[in-house]
Amino acid sequence: MVAPMHVLIAGGGVGGLALALMLHQRGIGCTVVEAAAEVKPLGVGINTLPHAIRELAALDLLPALDSVGIRTRELRYLNRFGQEIWQEPRGIWAGHEVPQFSIHRGHLHQVLWQAAEARLPKGALLRNARLLNFMQNAHGVTVYLADGRSLSGDVLIGADGIHSIIRAALHPDDGGIRWNGIQMWRGAVEWPAFAGGDTMIVAGDMKEKLVLYPIGAGASAATRLTNWVVCAQIGDASKPPPRREDWSRPGQLDEVLAHVARFRIPFLDVAALVRATPEFWEYPMCDRDPLPFWTQGRVTLMGDAAHPMYPVGSNGASQAVLDARCLADLLASRAPEAALAAYAAERLPKTAEIVRANRKGGPERVVDEVSARAPNGFARLEDVISREELVAIAGGYAQMAGFAAGKRA
Repeated sequence: MVAPMHVLIAGGGVGGLALALMLHQRGIGCTVVEAAAEVKPLGVGINTLPHAIRELAALDLLPALDSVGIRTRELRYLNRFGQEIWQEPRGIWAGHEVPQFSIHRGHLHQVLWQAAEARLPKGALLRNARLLNFMQNAHGVTVYLADGRSLSGDVLIGADGIHSIIRAALHPDDGGIRWNGIQMWRGAVEWPAFAGGDTMIVAGDMKEKLVLYPIGAGASAATRLTNWVVCAQIGDASKPPPRREDWSRPGQLDEVLAHVARFRIPFLDVAALVRATPEFWEYPMCDRDPLPFWTQGRVTLMGDAAHPMYPVGSNGASQAVLDARCLADLLASRAPEAALAAYAAERLPKTAEIVRANRKGGPERVVDEVSARAPNGFARLEDVISREELVAIAGGYAQMAGFAAGKRA
């Protein structure tokens, strides 16, 4: 065991906070530098897969997650007419020891933040602390904040998201954010439960896609806080993404309803669901090219700073948690630079493969394939696509991304 170290974490999102809690659990000190002045329940719904939930359960966070999320029982892929293409159990129903959670991103973040506040020493969580720059030498790293403060530590972890300052410093010639021309509208509203109240639905194709899943309890047993996402190809993938100021802005009802009109889901009035949502937001679907390296000396990247990916396959937040586990274990057993080098060698190839797979549709490619072959629906699915092909697409992705039952990421 090497001598204790102090870790600087730039970014207090899901990945940064998971890392802070894991480091604390292993007796390693850290400081989290978060630019936001206050922690608010921002965002809408996400899914967190069992391989990541296993790591959060090891932090004794399962009861807190159960109090705010839904244990996802089933995933269904449908065409735009509601005809079933693929169905599979999820989480504990698929044989995992822990669940998959459908959860409000803000509630997941609050669970992690509150745990960090309760467990970490006073002063370990810094809010309203915007990082401007950093410098490193053979002995450590110093970060410089916008308010004039500076902090020093043994290593610096860039967990500062898709617009990462640390990534930009390590890769000044990085090609930047890539947009695939798809716009997403996302909202959540209390709605009557469907399909048992614990099922995730993906319908349509990558031209126009609908994603539905409950993310929390409703006011009664018959309702759920229901997350919805509508995706549509509206732009040219060869053009730059919308300006950063245009991310997460309020959506326009007439725009999203024009795309919703294409869907005919027998058990759900999608247009009524969207109309009932008091406010919703729009985002471009973006990622970045995989990097040639994450680690430079005593500085490395994690989460969306390292490997932002299209939101298909439910892997964004989950992979950040897996980054955190890998980093925490290595920092607990190796010297700083050796730990960061080993971390990147382990995690960069795995996440790069997921980024590339998500660009092709990930497991959701099953709906793309069926839509391309049978755009007006089908009488028999087996006349359109074989069971073996469906298994190869959906099951192959689960194996590659590390969340197949019995596989440890």
